Amino acid sequence: MTITPGDSRLLEPVRLGDLRLPNRLVMAPMTRNRAEADGTPGPLVATYYAQRASAGLIIAEASTPNAVGQTYPNITAIHTDAHVAGWRAVTEAVTGAGGRMFLQLQHGGRVGHPDNSGHTPVAPSPVPLPEPIHTPTGIRPAVTPREMTVAEIHSTSADFAEAARRGVDAGFAGVEVHAANGHLLHQFLAGNTNRRTDAYGGPVAHRIRFVLETVEAVTRAIGAHRVGIRLAPGSIFNGIDEGDETADLYRALVAALPRDLAYVHVVFADPDDEVFRRIREDWKGTLIANPLLGWGVPLPADGGAAEGERLLAAGADLIALGRAFIANPDLVARLRRGAPLNPLQDHGLMYAGGASGYTDYPTLGDA
Repeated sequence: MTITPGDSRLLEPVRLGDLRLPNRLVMAPMTRNRAEADGTPGPLVATYYAQRASAGLIIAEASTPNAVGQTYPNITAIHTDAHVAGWRAVTEAVTGAGGRMFLQLQHGGRVGHPDNSGHTPVAPSPVPLPEPIHTPTGIRPAVTPREMTVAEIHSTSADFAEAARRGVDAGFAGVEVHAANGHLLHQFLAGNTNRRTDAYGGPVAHRIRFVLETVEAVTRAIGAHRVGIRLAPGSIFNGIDEGDETADLYRALVAALPRDLAYVHVVFADPDDEVFRRIREDWKGTLIANPLLGWGVPLPADGGAAEGERLLAAGADLIALGRAFIANPDLVARLRRGAPLNPLQDHGLMYAGGASGYTDYPTLGDA
């Protein structure tokens, strides 16, 4: 599919609840490991997001709702007053540049390590991550997580709700509940990580319970119109395996979500995939689609714009792009003008800390 500069549906204005978005492009949430050790975002984070404020919507990177949920070093968080103050400086920078932001809330579950969080990771069942994990002192073997009690499941849903309140206090227009990519909520959905025999394990109706209770707690806290959810049907990221239940799992989950949520965000979306088409059929609200572009392979020259157009034609309302926004702070202007995109710098800079590969990508104005 060829994109005609200035004519793309990606560049059309659209509404998302109370927000008027100047285009259909969403900056996807991407962990960049630039927070302070305690999870507080600093001035460099504010600069990074403000540079990209022309996106229709920015979904800020995964932030942990409690201490035990921390995944890797220098991950942002949103469970203390210091975190709120740090994020408030970011949202003020972005809104000052004309942008709009949601904040993704992510609990890592078994994707964590005591050297990172100071806690033994928790999960639906004591099934360890099948790969090592980065820590401040190097790569370490994953530890076996502790199975969550029912009381801890309930308190974790409450932590998500409190994190959502803090996010709104920090100036975000809303939050995205991360139930994808093999993190805690996704671990409850998948049979290979959820081996429970109580009300939170076993049949699909039980495995979706924690996700639904968490979404409900967050919507009670800040209003459904401020809440989105991210899903990754069929993903094997972080050792997740949904087996042959993916279609049934997401049909049941989507059908049970509150109808007035801000959006559903599908990761690795493929317009030819039956599960994606079924989600579009079942979900009548706003659907954000993150194109399936492959990881560890070069981005297409258009950054994924053509795949985004295919997804819009298949019924998506907004298109989330990740690496294209990393390398191109002015991605919207480049697509509008048909200008070439910056290539992504060395992958090693993605999580290295500092300005290199973070805030030093040139804009058309720099050229």
